[in-house]
Amino acid sequence: MTTVQVSFTPLPAHVRTARLIAVAVARRSGVDESLLDEVRLAVGEACSRAVEAHREQYPGEPVRVAFDSHDGRFEIEVANAGLVAPSGSGPASDPVAGAAAAPGFSLAVIAGLADDVRISESPAGTRVTMSWPLSGSLAAGSPA
Repeated sequence: MTTVQVSFTPLPAHVRTARLIAVAVARRSGVDESLLDEVRLAVGEACSRAVEAHREQYPGEPVRVAFDSHDGRFEIEVANAGLVAPSGSGPASDPVAGAAAAPGFSLAVIAGLADDVRISESPAGTRVTMSWPLSGSLAAGSPA
């Protein structure tokens, strides 16, 4: 079982770091090389979504990302405080991004990249959980 947790200041520049960490941990956990681009892109979308939510609602709170592998799966959870688009506000308020910033757009991209996606919202915030199958000897339970 691999568990890595990262938290970062909600700045767009840190999304790249989260993507790099995601690929490194996924590779080490046993995710097939052919899926690493999907992992990188999905984490980038989820973290960008979280950064936008924090910049608008909770700029002082960090974005949290957890990486875990268990039961033959590699799982990433991106958690942010608040909601991406408060109810009734429609697309995010960035006039430059326009419709591309709509919350559903990023989720559709993530769903197309990850093998399994779960979204949960609560008063504490939003969690996007994505997972991919493990392959090779690490998936079979061999020590790292």
